[in-house]
Amino acid sequence: MSSYPSRDQPKTVLWREGTGCCSWDGVTCNMKTGHVIGLDLGCSMLHGTLHSSSTLFFLHHLQKLDLSHNDFNCSIISSSFGQLLHLTHLNLNSSNFAGQVPAEISHLSRLASLDLSNNILMLEPISFNMLAQNLTQLRELYLNRVNMSLVAPSSFLNLSVSLTSLQLRYCGLQGELPFLMGKLKQLEFLDLASNHFIGPMPDDFANQTRLAWLDLSGNSFQGHLPFSLGNLKQLSHLLLSGNKFTGQILNQFFNLTQLIQLDLSHNRFDGQISSSLGNLEKLNILQLSFTDFSGEIPDGLFNLTQLTRLDLSNNRFDSQISSSLGNLTQLTKLDLSHNRFDGQISSSLGNLEKLYDLRLSFNKFTGEIPDGLFNLTQLTWLDLSNNRLIGLPSQMNRLSRLRELDLSHNLLNGTIPSSLFSMPSLRVLCLHNNHFSGRITPFLSNSLLYIDLSHNKLYDQIPPSLFKLENLRALMLSSNDKLTGNISSVICKLKFLEILDLSNNSFRGFIPQCLGNFNDKLSVLNLGVNNFQGNIPSVYSEGNSLIYLYFNGNQLKGVIPPSVINCVTLEFLHLGNNMIDDTFPSFLEMLPNLEVIILRSNKLHGSLKGPTANDSFSKLKIFDLSNNSLSGLLPTEYFNNFKAMMSVDKDMDYMRARNLSSSYVYSVTMTLKGLEIEFTKIQIALTILDLSCNKFTGKIPESLGKLKSLIQLNLSHNSLIGYIQPSLGNLTYLESLDLSSNMLSGRIPQQLVDLTFLEVLNLSYNQLEGSIPQGKQFDTFEHGSYEGNLKLCGLPLKVKCNNGEGQQLPRSNFEKEDSMFEEGFGWKAVAMGYGCGFVFGVSMGYVVFRTRKPAWFVKMAERGVHQNTKRLRRKNAPRNGGRRH
Repeated sequence: MSSYPSRDQPKTVLWREGTGCCSWDGVTCNMKTGHVIGLDLGCSMLHGTLHSSSTLFFLHHLQKLDLSHNDFNCSIISSSFGQLLHLTHLNLNSSNFAGQVPAEISHLSRLASLDLSNNILMLEPISFNMLAQNLTQLRELYLNRVNMSLVAPSSFLNLSVSLTSLQLRYCGLQGELPFLMGKLKQLEFLDLASNHFIGPMPDDFANQTRLAWLDLSGNSFQGHLPFSLGNLKQLSHLLLSGNKFTGQILNQFFNLTQLIQLDLSHNRFDGQISSSLGNLEKLNILQLSFTDFSGEIPDGLFNLTQLTRLDLSNNRFDSQISSSLGNLTQLTKLDLSHNRFDGQISSSLGNLEKLYDLRLSFNKFTGEIPDGLFNLTQLTWLDLSNNRLIGLPSQMNRLSRLRELDLSHNLLNGTIPSSLFSMPSLRVLCLHNNHFSGRITPFLSNSLLYIDLSHNKLYDQIPPSLFKLENLRALMLSSNDKLTGNISSVICKLKFLEILDLSNNSFRGFIPQCLGNFNDKLSVLNLGVNNFQGNIPSVYSEGNSLIYLYFNGNQLKGVIPPSVINCVTLEFLHLGNNMIDDTFPSFLEMLPNLEVIILRSNKLHGSLKGPTANDSFSKLKIFDLSNNSLSGLLPTEYFNNFKAMMSVDKDMDYMRARNLSSSYVYSVTMTLKGLEIEFTKIQIALTILDLSCNKFTGKIPESLGKLKSLIQLNLSHNSLIGYIQPSLGNLTYLESLDLSSNMLSGRIPQQLVDLTFLEVLNLSYNQLEGSIPQGKQFDTFEHGSYEGNLKLCGLPLKVKCNNGEGQQLPRSNFEKEDSMFEEGFGWKAVAMGYGCGFVFGVSMGYVVFRTRKPAWFVKMAERGVHQNTKRLRRKNAPRNGGRRH
């Protein structure tokens, strides 16, 4: 055995030279012949390469071989395994083998159990067919995570009819399951989860009457669930989540009285839950989340007294919760979140004394939190957020095992009970977006890791005890208005702090200089919209983890410290609305991950020099230098590097700090379409270029037309000359274009007419001439878009053009289809103009209408959209703050 891979601190394997191998750990011998017939080396911490010349393959009498959970360093599975013709059990699970599964495995015709799961293997169709045809005694086949993407599901028909267990999770299988799968009548365990199967679920599963475990989750099966499921009377686990099943749940499960777990989550069912589920008296786990069920919970469900886990979240259940829920006394986890339940939270929940996880968020519960809830002394997680609850009882400290408490987005008022700050096990405390007032009481528990008290009415200074929470990961106190005082440098003792958000308050004094380098974990630093003075912290140490740096809306002076170059992970930089007196910090181009740069409303001056590298600012999506004194030509070289603005990102997610103990969603207040808009979330697809209100000169570069994903382009209030570039017609996602108050000349390019998302256009106060283009979006813009251009003519201006120059283009078919409005434009033109931009606008959390439109349309749209615009505090400093999500 000398050629066997070396061992690194084996657990219990002990092989001593000079002793008989039959006495060695993991070795089994035939007592008559002395031949080695079994090797069990699973989890033995073996490592190295397994060569085909290994003496392992000289053990021709081996019947059982287990090499699972070791590390063979991406060795291929040697064809020499095919020489071990007496093998009945071969287990290579999770041992870091790689490459093709050798066809020689099919020579092992005596195999009853084969496990090649969780390696980096590929099984080609010819090898699988040989394996299926030759291993006629196979009872157990485990190939989880083996790449079988080229294997046709019809090949399954060749598998041994003796199979009792078949596991093919994450194998890349695709297509429809063959109807004759039912011939595998001995199957007791079938797992085909997380593949790409499509089509209906085969009816002939009904023939597999011994089946106890069926997992088809994570595929794309569709259609109704077959009634033949009712024949699988031995079934204990049925997992069908993450498919596209539709229709109603009727009586398919009535006969499945042995079921212990039923998971139908993430499908497209409709209607109410079938009362037949009440017949499944042995059920322990019922998961019906994201299934689009509606109505009331049927009473039969409350007869399932063996349930330990019930998940009905993310549906459309409504009305009050029945007091019969208290019958389910074995429940340990209950999730009714994201529904439409209303009324008071049932006091019968107090009977569920084994609960450790209770989630009722995103409903319409009202009233006070019932006292019975404080009988649940096993609770570790309680989420009642996003309801309409009032009043917070002082008995919260009875929940002594509670680790996470989320009461955010309710109507809770009064002072925060001091008992919350002394709960011995509490790790996460979320009370944000309520109506709490008063002072923050001293923190008496050192267990807290995450504190969010933002968006309340708290006042006075931060208690010093808060800075003694040495394990704190996140502190969020934003938008309390009356929190005041200086921020002590003692805060830098919080060595594990990842998120610090004190924005939108009345803190004053100097920002502690230590915040730039006090730990290597701080990722989010948001001190925006306060009264901080002095300089930006000047030292940012190498190896820091800053991702989001937000000092907007203070009274900071001086320069942007060059040590910011050490923030190599920085994605978001907002230093706007201060009094920074500096040139543009060109060293920022060395930060490879920057997506947002906002330096507006400062005293920046000088020109923007070109980049020193071809990939600088390649991820930038928001670039706002407005309201400064920058001069010189527009930075064409930078525009050529804005790669992220050149490709359209259809990701509908939001910008956030990831890879933290808790996610933090970015937010910002921007000037968009002429108004200050607060984005409580910033969609990844949002791209803005704003260089307005500076002293830029020269022409608009043609390269701006490459930035195809731009939503807003604002170059207004500069001293630009020359023509409007026709290449701007390539900005097909543009919703707002402002080139006003420059010295632009020539005609308005006809190409701009095709910007069908364009909602706001301002070309006023230039030296443009000729006729105004007509049609499509341009039929919706008012005279204010063009005023101050004395040589422009045509609608909507009152100046007519000479020599037919201002004649409108013939009405398009699009316009001719609608004649029911008499305001000079058709509804469908408006629908296109607003509709496209409107869809994006709603998803962003804003809608701004600045063009001519029918009053009834405006009222309809504005009723359905929350437009969050705020008067700016102090020299237009916006209020803002990120949010845990």
